[in-house]
Amino acid sequence: MKYMLLIYGDPATELTEAEGEAMMTDYFAFTQRIVDSGEMVSGEPLQGAETATCVTVRDGASVVTDGTFAETKEVLGGYYLVDVESRDRAEELAAQIPTAKWGRIEVRPLMDLPEGPA
Repeated sequence: MKYMLLIYGDPATELTEAEGEAMMTDYFAFTQRIVDSGEMVSGEPLQGAETATCVTVRDGASVVTDGTFAETKEVLGGYYLVDVESRDRAEELAAQIPTAKWGRIEVRPLMDLPEGPA
């Protein structure tokens, strides 16, 4: 079963240079472990929320606005898409993501869709 592990953190959290380097080392190690185990499908960090735009369509017209859709202290900073045996395993992996120590990791299963016409 595929799960998204959505990484949320407070962008105001300040890390020392040493803490930032340690966190990146931990991320590289975690990523390598799930690559080696065959559980990683994909994953990427995201640029800051200040780079985001939101698109809505109202009455057939597209409207593009700057920024995220809601004021929040936590922002989506990246994700891993994993293919694992169970939700328990997805949650176990989520707990190993370095940001889980000061942020939050949302574990959400992907929806299975029926195949459409060819």
